[in-house]
Amino acid sequence: MDKRLDNRPGFGYNVEESGEKWEKVERRSLIRRSAVMPGLEQMFLGRYEHTIDEKGRLTIPVRFRDLIADGAYVTRGFDTNLLVLTPPSFETISQRARQMSITDEAARLLKRLIFSSAERVEVDRNGRILIPQWLRTSVGIENTAVVVGAGEYFEIWSPNLWENQDEKLLDSDANAARFSSFEITL
Repeated sequence: MDKRLDNRPGFGYNVEESGEKWEKVERRSLIRRSAVMPGLEQMFLGRYEHTIDEKGRLTIPVRFRDLIADGAYVTRGFDTNLLVLTPPSFETISQRARQMSITDEAARLLKRLIFSSAERVEVDRNGRILIPQWLRTSVGIENTAVVVGAGEYFEIWSPNLWENQDEKLLDSDANAARFSSFEITL
């Protein structure tokens, strides 16, 4: 049975269907879109320092909140830091990991690194996520953290360890050698 009350497109849907449609429209509007830079507006960019409250909640930068409005996954990173991945990004990594051979020791270690420390988190109404104590302790984060955009994901660092990373990034000679194989062209 057609629940439309009017045959014109977009008109006459009953309240139940209409509410469902508005929810979808509202969710789509949470993500900033730019006609000039559509991909860039959906990336995690910049760095921010935030405190962590006594319950282990970290305020997420306002620019990042829309991108993790549907939740995120936090897991240990590769450099004594935490990675925060959107659900689609975590799913992509998960699918690739599932394709790896269980007989490969490096593959098993990678799966343990990613999945044993992964936690699903939600952004609360104050723009915070709860990072479990054991996960914060594992990477040396206490009451302050540096949140660093990394394109498709963002990282959470202890300020001391981020300072060491930032020093590496300031070494222009090392960067030229380190990144020469990437063939970055404009």
